[in-house]
Amino acid sequence: MNWRAVILFAAVLGLFVMLGFTASWRYALTVLNMGLVSAIMALGVNMQWGYAGLFNVGVMGFVALGGMSVVLVSMPPVTEAWAAGGARVWFALAVGAGVIAGAIALYRRLAGRWRGLIVTAWLIAGYFVFRWLFDPAVEAIEAVNPTLQGYLGGLGLPVLLAWPVGGLIAAGAAWLVAKTALGLRSDYLAIATLGIAEIIIAVMKNEGWLTRGVKNVNGLPRPVPNEIDLQQSPEFVERAAGWGADPVAASAVVVDLGYLALFAGVLAVVLLGAELALRSPWGRMMRAIRDNETAAEAMGKDVKKRHLQIFVIGAAICGLAGAMMTTMDGLLAPTFYQPLRFTFLIWVMVIVGGSGNNWGAVLGALLVWLLWVEVENRGPQLMSFATAWLSEGPLKAHLIDSAAHLRLPLMGVLMLVVLRFSPRGLIPEK
Repeated sequence: MNWRAVILFAAVLGLFVMLGFTASWRYALTVLNMGLVSAIMALGVNMQWGYAGLFNVGVMGFVALGGMSVVLVSMPPVTEAWAAGGARVWFALAVGAGVIAGAIALYRRLAGRWRGLIVTAWLIAGYFVFRWLFDPAVEAIEAVNPTLQGYLGGLGLPVLLAWPVGGLIAAGAAWLVAKTALGLRSDYLAIATLGIAEIIIAVMKNEGWLTRGVKNVNGLPRPVPNEIDLQQSPEFVERAAGWGADPVAASAVVVDLGYLALFAGVLAVVLLGAELALRSPWGRMMRAIRDNETAAEAMGKDVKKRHLQIFVIGAAICGLAGAMMTTMDGLLAPTFYQPLRFTFLIWVMVIVGGSGNNWGAVLGALLVWLLWVEVENRGPQLMSFATAWLSEGPLKAHLIDSAAHLRLPLMGVLMLVVLRFSPRGLIPEK
């Protein structure tokens, strides 16, 4: 048994328990739930980087695709929007795909100096035809009750079904990205994935007919009861009174415990699968490719195919986590997806916990997320204590007002300390 890992996990869980006593149990459970979701994201990145050495800086894009899947799967369809332009917009998208496929076919069939000119003319003509079909359909959809709807809605299916669908959508996008970007050197792969993630977010912000864009989608279905429903249930109110608890606070705790059970179950399944994969011949092959691609290729391993495989698997796990997070929030807000939170912070979790070690990725996610949240909340208190010797004035007020941003340098200091005293992370790879 790895006693170092046991002690570290016990210490981190002890911090969450302490948070429950010092703040509130609902707050502690909420932070823990987001830590579990972040742990699943960290496992996806750890599989790409720790197993295969792929430097993916587009984590945010795959997480956002997972969040979008919750809307597409679980929200009810807007029948008026479908009647106004639903069929037309999908027909226009099919025409656009046909234009791209036709350009590829022309490029392959033609030869000589006229090939480029003909393909360019085909694409330009196809673009105008596509816009002629697409724009009126989008305007008609977004004009349907724009304050509350203005989009096509989803399929009206159970929200839990959106979680694996989110992983599949992210995996499909990762396959398209990997087919073009995995041949690049590691630094160029990072630039390409970062750019593609920004493109995904830009599409989500601007295509209001699909997910309402920056207007956000509220009231997403939930896999656990609503707090209001519990508070209006006489049976629950009576039970809460028997516990000696306020029904409002008790309902929030029960809902958070429901999410905790779901998230912990998904994390356990993903972690078990990742551990079995790592210990299998496939996992040893992936680490051999990571350590020396040339030697692995000389032994007959298809390096590019395996890189494609692990890239898609890691992105699928990130998409699954993105769907889980959006379900808990009950809201899809494209502006919420920022590289600092959904790329940089996830990488910090993997590096601090231990790259190549799945348990280390989980530990790093729980620890880093707890610090990230708590430093923002307790930063003003700490700064007030640190500046108690200063007289009241603009300098002291500015330092206290900016204290929440202490978490940014704290993450850098944390990484430096861990890399100095434990270069391979808190729980290193064997």
